[in-house]
Amino acid sequence: MIKEEHEVAFMGGPQNPGTVMSTVVNVQTDTVVPDHIVWSLFNTLFFNTCCLGFVAFAFSVKSRDRRMVGDVIGARSYASTAKCLNIWAVVLGIFMTIGLIVLLVIVLPGVISGMMEKYRGFL
Repeated sequence: MIKEEHEVAFMGGPQNPGTVMSTVVNVQTDTVVPDHIVWSLFNTLFFNTCCLGFVAFAFSVKSRDRRMVGDVIGARSYASTAKCLNIWAVVLGIFMTIGLIVLLVIVLPGVISGMMEKYRGFL
């Protein structure tokens, strides 16, 4: 018998054949809460319809502050509000842009030609 086999045979099996207890350690990772601050800044600069972009930017900053303090629930609440305001700012901004293009392309030439017909005799 080699030395290791002799030690195992001499010591025998496990001393306590009962249940083995184990410990589970849950390490909480740093939770990521999107604050949508870049989107809010874009909306503030370009699609600030009814000041929705600015208000969304304010809520994004509040969300970032809450996350830095450690209040994840508050940060998610502010981030959700900022996301909703950003969506509304983009939708209203796109509708207003399309409306302005329609106004300039379709309505304005008709008004100009009507004015020219009306005042043709005065020139």
